[in-house]
Amino acid sequence: MTGGMGALGSHVARWLASNGAEHLVLTGRRGEDTPGALALKDELTALGARVTLTACDVADPDALTALVKELAQDDTAPVRAVVHAAGESLVSGLEESDPAEFARVMSAKAAGASSLDALFDSDSLDAFVLFASGAGVWGGSAQGAYAVSNCHLDAVAERRRARGLAATSVAWGGWAGGGMVDAAAGSTLTRMGLRPMEPEAAVRALVQAVERQETCLTVADIDWDRFAPAFAMAGPRPLIEDIPEAAAALRPPEDDREAPEAAAGALAARLAGASDAERKRMLLDLVRAEAAAVLGHPAADAVDPKRAFREMGFDSVMAVELRNRLNTATGLRLETTLVFDEPSPTGLRDRLMRELLPPDAERTAEDDEEAQVRSMLATIPMARLRESGLLDALLRPEDPGTPPEQQAPESDDRVDEINAMDISALVRMATRTKEA
Repeated sequence: MTGGMGALGSHVARWLASNGAEHLVLTGRRGEDTPGALALKDELTALGARVTLTACDVADPDALTALVKELAQDDTAPVRAVVHAAGESLVSGLEESDPAEFARVMSAKAAGASSLDALFDSDSLDAFVLFASGAGVWGGSAQGAYAVSNCHLDAVAERRRARGLAATSVAWGGWAGGGMVDAAAGSTLTRMGLRPMEPEAAVRALVQAVERQETCLTVADIDWDRFAPAFAMAGPRPLIEDIPEAAAALRPPEDDREAPEAAAGALAARLAGASDAERKRMLLDLVRAEAAAVLGHPAADAVDPKRAFREMGFDSVMAVELRNRLNTATGLRLETTLVFDEPSPTGLRDRLMRELLPPDAERTAEDDEEAQVRSMLATIPMARLRESGLLDALLRPEDPGTPPEQQAPESDDRVDEINAMDISALVRMATRTKEA
């Protein structure tokens, strides 16, 4: 077992020792010097297994070949199963990966698997198990090299099966309980919808996969309500569309908007009675407050209104959460890519302005008000307008100092000109103010 003294390998070793394995050969770069290795050996020995701890770098084909030849010399205890659990990770995207580090990740996982495949190229094995990762199935942020190397394991398994040999490649989600996921990483995975699995449950799934002669499969505990929307935010995902839970999570919500309508209605009322500057301030405050809540900041002031969301640390899961919060607050139906489509909180504020207060709607409201005033004026006889002085005020020349005897008489052309004016122009004319 490569990586047999590591977090995952040790869990599998315990199961094997508890279920009758006679001899376990656990490899690692440091052998017995691996932290916890001697305690693990004592534990496995107490379960009835003979345990050999060996220093062997699986990325070194010569060292691996020498180990296998040494084990083959014992005719009474041939190797019956191989478990490849060793591996290296690299937190970096493909474009940012250093070639030497990329090669290191590939050699530990992919080259090691190929070497083992070549060394056990016969039907003598009961099981040939490869520990892959979900990063090679659904992808992983900044896990380019790791994802590629794990995809290689699936290819090795498929190739062995095609040759009639035993092979099972399992792409794992996170393991918890002292496994490959610590508390901080476990919290991040859970937020993404990938719940860390208890090692005992994961090992049982592994045993079932080998017994059923599975070739490639994925084992993970997924919260589809969280994972699916974030995974599919960039477009349709055929990988998960046939999974009932994922399909349900991706289904558009029913148009039951009673809950958000109250908050959205209150927001709309505040916006309607505010000036343009106040509206911008209110919506920016809303965006910053909701973004701060998603990021875990105590106050909206921690969110820079001009800083890009990506620079703040927003990922796809956070983007979906912010979209949901804004949908509830505004009553809109915004897309999941909203955060990445808009450059900053200020840009998102402007987007909400366009959605909530479209220019056409404002013009329509003004037109309706003007039509209502004109309709009311049309019902008033001209004589009453003249008696009230309104008509004289409208017909008065621009210079208020002009004596009445010098004022131009009323004419049909002048009346037609007034009729053609909108409400704003009439008010300015009557009050002798100029257009701003």
